[in-house]
Amino acid sequence: MDLHLDLDGLARHAAAQIAAGLREAVRSGRLAAGTRLPPSRALAADIGVSRGPVVEAYEQLVAEGFLVSRQGAGTWVAGLSHRPTAPARSSGPAGQPATAPAPVRYDLRPGTPDLAGFPRQQWLAALRHAAARLPHHQLGYCDPAGLPDLRAELAGYLRRVRAADTSAGDVVVVAGVAQGLSLTARALAATGRRLLAVEDPTSVRTRPLLRAAGAQLVPVPVDGEGLDVASLRRTPARSVLLTPAHQYPTGVVLSARRRAALADWAAEADAIVVEDDYDAEFRYDREPVGCLQGLAPERTVLIGSVSKSLAPGLRLGWVAAPPWLAHALRLGRAHADLGSPVLDQAALAQLIASGSYDHHLRRMRRRYRARRDALVNALNRWLPAARVRGVSAGVHLLIELPPGCEEAEVAAAAAARGIAVDQVAPMRAAPGGPPALVLGYARLPEHHLTDAGRLLAHAVHAAQSRATPNARVP
Repeated sequence: MDLHLDLDGLARHAAAQIAAGLREAVRSGRLAAGTRLPPSRALAADIGVSRGPVVEAYEQLVAEGFLVSRQGAGTWVAGLSHRPTAPARSSGPAGQPATAPAPVRYDLRPGTPDLAGFPRQQWLAALRHAAARLPHHQLGYCDPAGLPDLRAELAGYLRRVRAADTSAGDVVVVAGVAQGLSLTARALAATGRRLLAVEDPTSVRTRPLLRAAGAQLVPVPVDGEGLDVASLRRTPARSVLLTPAHQYPTGVVLSARRRAALADWAAEADAIVVEDDYDAEFRYDREPVGCLQGLAPERTVLIGSVSKSLAPGLRLGWVAAPPWLAHALRLGRAHADLGSPVLDQAALAQLIASGSYDHHLRRMRRRYRARRDALVNALNRWLPAARVRGVSAGVHLLIELPPGCEEAEVAAAAAARGIAVDQVAPMRAAPGGPPALVLGYARLPEHHLTDAGRLLAHAVHAAQSRATPNARVP
């Protein structure tokens, strides 16, 4: 343990300096309660003093209550009741205490998969395999585009499962879709394609990320067939970002007619299509629709990750791009952080090569379908006036609220009942559109989703009753 104790070199003051350094570290929280301190002999050797001053400092802090020591068990940081605590809760109107928000009972906000479904045993086996088999030289600074084995496995996987037209040389490993989008936006801006068309509505998290990367966003409306390519043609943008497999947030799948029109536009305008393939593995009514990149590989950038299929905490994703752009992305990755962790890359390569990744996806697809059905059935039963959309794929759906409902009112009523949801209005660039909510169903089991649907219906009825006080609430 490196305790970062600064001594001035005066031996006669060593014990006081050690005690002061440890006391400050405990007070500031740098040494947390329960942290075991090194033996006095080891700490003395680390900081270059004799053992006596360390023993004296430990004894002083034990006497003051900062440390706890037991013969034969060592010395560790005590739990201090006078440590700094969180700021006091702010007051409400007229000095009254602010009302604490209701605890979240059912979190229906999308974005996170079922983390309990992470294949821990298979991942541990893949990590052990990587640690045992990885050549020594690959533990150094590897190619910033990623380990060759992982790039080859990803290229094969994308060809087999997503009908992509790519090779290992065109794949760049990134730290998730967010980094892939950021690197791509920067590379496109460097080629003069600073104007980037985006779907309207789109994720509120994506817009600031793209702007920070230098993109100037041009919203293009989405309808029942996906991105409106005719509207795209009327913009000056020469690049476009879209989610064709399962548009976020509407859940629309880009139609075959629009796919062909988009490819024609890209060829005619010398444009680049950026395809965010964020949850394409999960399709329930048929096999997943092939990616756009397979239709126009020379003009399409395919970005994906394991954030929805495994866990976002792994921070592993990929970009399959035309060769010239893949080279620019590789340089961007080198300038950003020199690449992703090698052992994790090797583990993912082994997971794919062994078939464990495919097996995991099949298992989760069955689980998510059952959860989707439970939520849809609950909404159809208790909230039949709402229109449920985007159920054919992904791990979220959209509900258009009944006429007369306000998104903010319904969201607040849902929060009061312990239901967390996302509103669609903040995702829209152009005003208007029906009031709607986005509901994620990946994390909750079926019986919880059934209850969440019932409570959400109560929230909608309560919001309606406030808007029309004389209305009868079911």
